[in-house]
Amino acid sequence: MGSAEFLVNDIAEKVKKLVTRHHSLMAENLALKEKQQQLKETLENQNKVIEQLEEKNRNLKIAKTVKLAEGNSDVKNKIDELVREIDKCIGLLNK
Repeated sequence: MGSAEFLVNDIAEKVKKLVTRHHSLMAENLALKEKQQQLKETLENQNKVIEQLEEKNRNLKIAKTVKLAEGNSDVKNKIDELVREIDKCIGLLNK
């Protein structure tokens, strides 16, 4: 009977260890799920920031393009003004 009692005690001890290990793993699993949720939220926030920065970058590119176009327009206007002035001078020389 001592052998059977020993086996029962050994099994009981192993079951206690398994229950303890199970609780430990459950707690670890819960902590990992919370960490995963935090990382998902961080990722979502970073994606929003990336979208905002990409939008800002597009707006800056558009603004730069518009500014360059305005600069070209100013240059063209100045050239047109100089050409008219030269035409007037040529007209005066031809008289």
